Amino acid sequence: MGHPIMAQIADQIKAMGFQQVGWTPLRGAVSLPQYRSWLDQGLHGDMAYLQEHLPQKVDPTQLVPRAQSALVVSCDYFPEVPGKKDFPFKANRVALYAQGEDYHHWFKDRLTELCQSLATAFPDEVFWPATDSAPILERDLAYRAGLGWVGKNTCLIQRQQGSLFFIGEVLTSLSDYPTLTPSADYCGTCRRCIDACPTQALTQERELDARLCISYWTIEAKTNPPVALRDKMDGWLFGCDLCQTVCPWNEKVFGHQLRNSISPPELGPELESELRQILTTSNKQLDRLLKPTALARAGGRGLKRNALLVAAHLGLKNLIPEITGFVDHPKLGELAQWSLSRLR
Repeated sequence: MGHPIMAQIADQIKAMGFQQVGWTPLRGAVSLPQYRSWLDQGLHGDMAYLQEHLPQKVDPTQLVPRAQSALVVSCDYFPEVPGKKDFPFKANRVALYAQGEDYHHWFKDRLTELCQSLATAFPDEVFWPATDSAPILERDLAYRAGLGWVGKNTCLIQRQQGSLFFIGEVLTSLSDYPTLTPSADYCGTCRRCIDACPTQALTQERELDARLCISYWTIEAKTNPPVALRDKMDGWLFGCDLCQTVCPWNEKVFGHQLRNSISPPELGPELESELRQILTTSNKQLDRLLKPTALARAGGRGLKRNALLVAAHLGLKNLIPEITGFVDHPKLGELAQWSLSRLR
């Protein structure tokens, strides 16, 4: 398959609303040694699935036996993540990508539609859609496909797009494509992301210790964060993207759109009301409310844990009655008592 066909595919992909497209062989991951070392050091915390998925990341044909290459696409967060107007916790501090419908839903649907279109055009080939929920080294694929460089914040950065975009892949049996040159590194001497992290989770350039990361503790972790980290969690209800929003490349692209994300949430009745709703709604009801959003990853109990931390960090004494109701909770009781100690 020659380059003109790949150009046709690229045009088709961009017509479907993806901003960038590149392609790369599946084999030849350049970050695999670093990833193995990261796992060996235990920097992934309790995310055991990352270790369990290593064989598929080493050899993606375990997922798609005929696959030889990956088409890699990107889709910007802005102008607005789908479903943002219906997001239930607008006053709270939530990572930008999560302020709307869960991208694993709409983005995967768009990738599936792309695969169906490609399968019609190339009926003898295989096309398999994937997002970051699949056990693949997608950032490595995106780098090798020419979509950007890996920044000191560990995120993929592109000069015209910054880093605020979703990455998706189509694993395919197509194999004849032009060679794309990976992007140069344009971070230079900048350390904004490293210096901005409230918990110093970026322990060195391009290395994140999940055990210190606010996103890990508000999304992935099933336990309460260590006492030493709690006062540093900066009022985040879900996730944290400070290491991206302070990046000069994002500032250059998005400017004023990032101001609210960089600053702590504004105190007021709406913020307090949202936290009270979280603390007084049953886990089952919260799970239903969260289902369309990325916040479902934390679940009802996880969001209550986060609300206890936010209330303490922001000094919301009006929530003491609701927090007191958790002091005998088998999982959250210790955290509730800690929160009350900060508020009284």
